[in-house]
Amino acid sequence: MNLSNNITIIALVTLFLTVPVAYGAGGACKGKVLNPVTDICWQCMFPVKMGSVSYGNGAEPAPGNVTSPVCACPDSKGILILGVSTAFWEHARLIETVKDPFCFPVMGTGMTNPKPGFSSGENRSKEYGDSDFAFQQAHYFYFPAWSILKLFMDFPCAENRAFDLAYMTEVDPMWNDDSLSFIINPEALLFGNPVSQLACVADSVAATVTYPIDPLFWCMGSWGSFYPLSGSMIENNPLNVNAGLAARMLFKLGRETLLYDTGINQCASAGVVTPILVKSNYRLQIARPVRGNDCIPIGRPSLIWGAAKNPPFGTTNTSPDNFLWSLTRRRVCCVGYALN
Repeated sequence: MNLSNNITIIALVTLFLTVPVAYGAGGACKGKVLNPVTDICWQCMFPVKMGSVSYGNGAEPAPGNVTSPVCACPDSKGILILGVSTAFWEHARLIETVKDPFCFPVMGTGMTNPKPGFSSGENRSKEYGDSDFAFQQAHYFYFPAWSILKLFMDFPCAENRAFDLAYMTEVDPMWNDDSLSFIINPEALLFGNPVSQLACVADSVAATVTYPIDPLFWCMGSWGSFYPLSGSMIENNPLNVNAGLAARMLFKLGRETLLYDTGINQCASAGVVTPILVKSNYRLQIARPVRGNDCIPIGRPSLIWGAAKNPPFGTTNTSPDNFLWSLTRRRVCCVGYALN
């Protein structure tokens, strides 16, 4: 190994050793590495529906658009597969919404902000301006819990993917500027009026009782509006803000064709691109700062699920206003055998 390679390796090792110290030596970012066994609400995967039979007691009805107990789908080679229609809630992704840029609660550490204070979160009430306002950064992770734990590896509906950071908004100008976000959501002009926002009352009621109303796609129930698809919200309740920004992240990724909905077509195992988010196909569980025991539909009021979930001074291992959400999504698929 030559001298230049040695220098490169030493530099990389030094970088990774010093990055956590930058926050640990007094910075605001604290975290504890996520434990998929204890920090995930496994009850949220129920009920599981196979054919016309549901298994398990879940807080919500069996998921998916399954209209028949049997199914027939072509595989990648065009061979017809006959099987049983299956639907369940899949632990698939993690979303962080953080006040401190480059802070990663899921990994229990963070990176040094190149310019301290740059792109930092903010939360102010009306007494400091014309309206409530909040801003947070967001990170999106691949987190197929079954694959990570090596469970159900022969189950054809399970996603086989490694844990990975897929998106971070600190380097996305559209997340940091409402005007730039107009590039991907020009229809926001249609919903910036009192009449459109008044319709969100019905969505809030529906999300409180069961599921949000998908045709009211611009509404996030009690969390506000999906538009603009940026990191700022006219709200100052930290729980509503961060849950809403996690949902916005999903909408934004779908608009950028980076999100595939697995709860629409049981013959499309990889999912379907949805520029308009199907809200009822996703639920969130708060995992940081304080773990929650519920998977909540988009728009459900934090008054129901948010008590003591964001302590003012954080906890021993977490910091306030740096949130981690476990995402469960609907998955429908066809479990069967090919007709050769």
